[in-house]
Amino acid sequence: MAKLDKEERELLRSVDKGEWNSVADKSEVERYQSYAAATFKKDRRINIRLSTKDLVGLQKRALEEGIPYQTLAASVLHKYVERREG
Repeated sequence: MAKLDKEERELLRSVDKGEWNSVADKSEVERYQSYAAATFKKDRRINIRLSTKDLVGLQKRALEEGIPYQTLAASVLHKYVERREG
């Protein structure tokens, strides 16, 4: 299992404390499911050039997390974009 970041640990603690409620409205559940599906849909490819040092560092961090380095790179980019827009 990959290591959890601070935000993920806080969410897990919140769930464990019972601070979340089920949504009774099926249409609302479906709406959020479509948001989640769109978030994780990988329909574009990019090519980037990295220094050998950065690529090796990325691969080492991914190995520590137990995930492919491409997945880690996509996650880092996603987090950066979401924090800048929100």
